Amino acid sequence: MIIKRNIVVCIILTFITCGLYSLYWFVCLTNESNALTGEPDTSGGAALLLTIITCGIYGMFWAYKRGEKIDRAKQMRNIPASNGGLLYLILYLFGGLIAYALIQNEINNLV
Repeated sequence: MIIKRNIVVCIILTFITCGLYSLYWFVCLTNESNALTGEPDTSGGAALLLTIITCGIYGMFWAYKRGEKIDRAKQMRNIPASNGGLLYLILYLFGGLIAYALIQNEINNLV
């Protein structure tokens, strides 16, 4: 089930919990973007574990892949898609929270 999340609340919870909520948010974003396309991919828990093990390197790949997934979900709904993967990758490099917020916004719009 895909849940529309309030982005501001998610960001506030991330700061209040010293970043712990962002780990949960990461898992949810992964699982929900997989559900939008209906294509099985790396689960949220596995993606989080890979990101931790690789010291964030997998997170860059993850951000790019989320953009591709969202673009495919848009195309499936006949919505014009852009190259979101590159945008999310760049934003992930400057701060993952910004990329999370934009990905969540796209998921909210597609739900």
